[in-house]
Amino acid sequence: MRAWRLPAWKSDPELVEVEQPRPGPGQVVVRIGGAGACHSDLHLMREFGAGQLPWEPPFTLGHENAGWVHETGEGVTGLPVGTPVAVHGSWGCGSCSRCLAGLDTYCEDPAAAPVPSGGGGLGLDGGMAEFMLVPEARHLVPLPDGLDPVTAAPLTDAALTPYHAVRRTWPKLPPGSTAVVIGIGGLGHLAVQILKATTATRVVAVDTRAEALELAERAGADLVVPVGSRSADTIRGATGGRGADAVFDCVGNDATLALGAAAGRMLGDLTIIGLGGGTLPVSFFGVPYEMSVQSTYWGSRPELVEVLDLAARGLLRVTATTFPLDEALEAYRRLEAGEVVGRAVIVP
Repeated sequence: MRAWRLPAWKSDPELVEVEQPRPGPGQVVVRIGGAGACHSDLHLMREFGAGQLPWEPPFTLGHENAGWVHETGEGVTGLPVGTPVAVHGSWGCGSCSRCLAGLDTYCEDPAAAPVPSGGGGLGLDGGMAEFMLVPEARHLVPLPDGLDPVTAAPLTDAALTPYHAVRRTWPKLPPGSTAVVIGIGGLGHLAVQILKATTATRVVAVDTRAEALELAERAGADLVVPVGSRSADTIRGATGGRGADAVFDCVGNDATLALGAAAGRMLGDLTIIGLGGGTLPVSFFGVPYEMSVQSTYWGSRPELVEVLDLAARGLLRVTATTFPLDEALEAYRRLEAGEVVGRAVIVP
């Protein structure tokens, strides 16, 4: 079969012929219907070097995957061949308390996982190929009726990641509250929809690009704010001077983190979702009193079930551009150049 493999750090992936996987006991081979191209893949291609992560190339890219059960190994039940499924991409040890709760992202025994602190497309072969081997059937979630794999693939990260961040902040988002989403790209346009679908908060969207702000309006944002020297003042003005109860930073660079702190409310939340590499100095007067600042990573398997349900009911809609497998490198080029509105999905 054909697969896009990252041959080494600081390199572009290569489309190569590899052997089609066969499942062992408890394993499942998925015929890929869609694989999302993610900014995280660009970080793998451009920024990391030997020893920085607990795994090394080569491996097949693609950690946002959905398709159909193609073949199952001995002992797998409840997943007939042809079942449409989404792949929960983080693969933990399966035995610790976090993994037993479906939160493989925060596995407490990563040395016992198939790959330490990684998963499909992150140290092990992912779905940027015609077929993908999933090491345990528990990592698969059957798709609800009406949801196809091409639509579902980006939901496994681009929706699941902001959903986890928003879900943990629900207590701070009652009627009368305000939430800010910074960066209306693949994750941000879904974060806006998640907030509208699951809370009564007022949603403010922030971005540098006019087309991104238009996307935010289509996604349901109540107010859009272009990035500028007075962005924080605009947000505070729209909240009666109090600031936002929750800020979800889908960029994560120095400027956006500073904006999040400046626009936030006392007792509020600032959640760092994006991998922009920024830092936020914290001092007594540096952030609003009792503002909680945290990073989150992906989401749990039960949360993926909830995300897929929202999408199947039409409450989450992915804005996506599809590319055939041969053109995955072009998808990454356009993603890197900021030319993709929403999400890019590779369709083998």
